[in-house]
Amino acid sequence: SSLSVGLNEILFKNEYNIRDNDELPERGDVWHDPALEGQRPLLEGTETIGTMLQHAGYRTACVGKWGLGGPESSGHPNRQGFDLFYGYLCQRVAHNYYPSYLWKNQEMDLLDNEPFSPHQRFPADADPNDPSVYSPYSGNDYAPDRMIEEILGFIQANQAGPFFLYFASPVPHVALQVPEDALREYLGEFDEAPYLGNKGYLPHQHPRSAYAAMISRLDKDVGRILSQLDELGLADNTLVIFSSDNGATFTGGMDREFFQSNAPLRGGKCEVFEGGIRVPMIARWPGVIQPGSTSSHISAIWDIMPTLAEVSTGSCPEDVDGISILPALRGDPMPDEHDHLYWEYFGRPAQAVRMGKWKGIRRYDQLMIPQPIELYNLDEDLGETMNVAIHNPEVVKEIRQVMDSRSPSFHPDWNFE
Repeated sequence: SSLSVGLNEILFKNEYNIRDNDELPERGDVWHDPALEGQRPLLEGTETIGTMLQHAGYRTACVGKWGLGGPESSGHPNRQGFDLFYGYLCQRVAHNYYPSYLWKNQEMDLLDNEPFSPHQRFPADADPNDPSVYSPYSGNDYAPDRMIEEILGFIQANQAGPFFLYFASPVPHVALQVPEDALREYLGEFDEAPYLGNKGYLPHQHPRSAYAAMISRLDKDVGRILSQLDELGLADNTLVIFSSDNGATFTGGMDREFFQSNAPLRGGKCEVFEGGIRVPMIARWPGVIQPGSTSSHISAIWDIMPTLAEVSTGSCPEDVDGISILPALRGDPMPDEHDHLYWEYFGRPAQAVRMGKWKGIRRYDQLMIPQPIELYNLDEDLGETMNVAIHNPEVVKEIRQVMDSRSPSFHPDWNFE
């Protein structure tokens, strides 16, 4: 799961300094100079879930992919509320699951992998059906496996007291890379042709099998975490939340149409249509959450911070936009509802607002000229196929007011004016 939008929404309110990926290209050739790790960092003093729970007496860990500040920056996880960090400190480096190293706090943890670029195309003079040609795109140490071992060690070491783990799994973000034992489970199950790297990221001889195997591997990793909580007798006192930061991608050989990854929703990653922002959220808390229950409460990922504040008796920052969803998790009525939910994205410039059953979208053309607001009734049209703006001018007016009230960013590329 790519951190870009989802993690940003968890960690800070709209006024904070990060609203999109920023590679800080003014530093140099960030895509080819390995010394230039990391994206624009969080500012010193940012209030995060990590700092909130540290103040509440929790041991905190972040394991996985971090795109909010590289080594020695103010955004390093150890400076943003996490006692332990293990994983990638740069989203570009995280495009390879067989890196030559990961970071453990301030130190490099060297892996048994030769360094290679995570952005390559298949050699023009090679046979795409020859398995040996793909061997340079893998290694011996699979980074997600190392992450799970670090997670299990953290839980084991902190079982006697309150702890918080944020697992930002890089799986199943492209590239398509998975150990052979996992890949073999799916070989022959799909009609598939080699992916040659023409849509970014690394080639793979069996792209559909690899993607399915990565999903299954993540499922087993989550299972290992839940099993350890059970074995240590911690399950009844542990809230586990599983979610994603965006809908399925369109790059790197991932075939979302074949897998119907976003069906029946419109769009996907990098879009504010439902296929890009409507994601599953699954929660487990034995004795508190009824197994198999669901909630129709309309919420968003920025509700997680106030929810964890209420669960932990921590003090949530007053200016957070979220609402605690703990009553919904318990199966109780929600005392508060959002008047609206708001999203914006700059890679494909657009704004979106959700008001009850209504969903408004305003897109911008290449000259950043706003297009007419589109309006969809999600109760009747989940796939956002029928623009009903012309029939509901008062609703469009309300949505436009929300869009126009966004707070400006210090970064000129992150504004719509």
